[in-house]
Amino acid sequence: MMNNNAIIQDLPKLTRLQKSSLGLLILGLVCFSSWFFLSKRPTQIQANSYKAVPVVVAQVSQATIPLEIRTTGTVEAYSTVLIKSLVDGQLTGVYFQQGQQVKKGQLLFKIDPTPFQADLDQALAKQVQAQAQVQQAIANLQQANDQVTQAKSTRVKDAAEARNADTEAKRYTHLFQQGAVTQEQAQQYRTSADAAEATVSADQSAIREAIAAVGSAKANVQNAQANLKAAEAAVASAKTQLAYTTIYAPIDGQTGNLQVNQGNLVKANDTTGLVVINQTHPTYVSFSIPQQQLPELKEYLAKGKLEVDALVPNNSAQPIKGELTFVDNTLDTTTGTIQLKATFSNIQGQLSPGEFVDVVLKLTQLPNAIIVPSQALQTGQNGQYVYVVQPDKTVATRPVKVGDSVGKETVINQGLQPGEQVVTDGQFNLAPGVSVAIEQSSNK
Repeated sequence: MMNNNAIIQDLPKLTRLQKSSLGLLILGLVCFSSWFFLSKRPTQIQANSYKAVPVVVAQVSQATIPLEIRTTGTVEAYSTVLIKSLVDGQLTGVYFQQGQQVKKGQLLFKIDPTPFQADLDQALAKQVQAQAQVQQAIANLQQANDQVTQAKSTRVKDAAEARNADTEAKRYTHLFQQGAVTQEQAQQYRTSADAAEATVSADQSAIREAIAAVGSAKANVQNAQANLKAAEAAVASAKTQLAYTTIYAPIDGQTGNLQVNQGNLVKANDTTGLVVINQTHPTYVSFSIPQQQLPELKEYLAKGKLEVDALVPNNSAQPIKGELTFVDNTLDTTTGTIQLKATFSNIQGQLSPGEFVDVVLKLTQLPNAIIVPSQALQTGQNGQYVYVVQPDKTVATRPVKVGDSVGKETVINQGLQPGEQVVTDGQFNLAPGVSVAIEQSSNK
């Protein structure tokens, strides 16, 4: 290295201040060069001494995956019936066990029928009496009609005789005027004619009385028939009350707690009832989704039925299949969600009312989707990215655009190609260009 003073001596003549400044500049350049070369060599040696970082990788794959909405739901009974007694009485029989599955039409309870049977017997007796009264009233009506017919027939006969008698009276009056018969004879025929006319008038009165009797008989028939209908209604009511003493299951379902034990008195339409039956075959699962997902739901629902899986806790490996059957028509403004219901046949009774289940609403399937394990995704200042293992066993960051997550996998809309390897564990110790040692590889 040349002496600084020698260099300065060779320069043209300069002022002392200029020579001093130039010397300091040359000295600074020499020191910087020495620091650069001395500092760079250890850094390269240190970089070359890095060990490969152990990582777990997975291969980017391509597959058809379902597009789903996952949430939590509650099992609800398809229908719930509170069994009540419709009559007052003593409970004489209970024919099921609490919690038992019962069938529609199965006998559940019996109430003492004795007073109701007595009421029915009395109503039946009154019905028989009313039927007899109707028959008698009808017979009276028929008799009154016969009397009208007979009175009319008699009037016709008497009217004919009255006309003949009047004709004879007129003829004998004419003969008397001619002196052919005596006045006594003419008067006798006139008297007979007047008597015949009086008989016709009497017949007409008899007809009116007979017609009036018919009207009265008809009214009696109507009253008797009304009494019979009342008696029949009383019989029907008594039969209904008697039938209420035997209570059958109105639906298939599971019984709850027994509210009244055998031997106790029960009240008609008591608010507590006797037992509750929940219909669980089929059953509902009620759940909610955010309102932002409603347009997408309607889009796929318009194309056909949507399948719903219910996963029971501790048995999620065997999803129960159902179908979306209800979408509420009003949003819940307090939560920003909308209620949905799916119907499940629940033949084996895996679902119980009130139970919480995981719900998977299947919208559609995405063909040829590029997917990676969700744990491969990292989040940085510029968005999400993954570490991609390059052919030289170093890693590079790759920004990605993600789609829906399905289970433990995420759809990649942009940024990766099938067959590439991404780091799924060990990212904390990585940086671009760092070498990696693959400890485990999961190829899909």
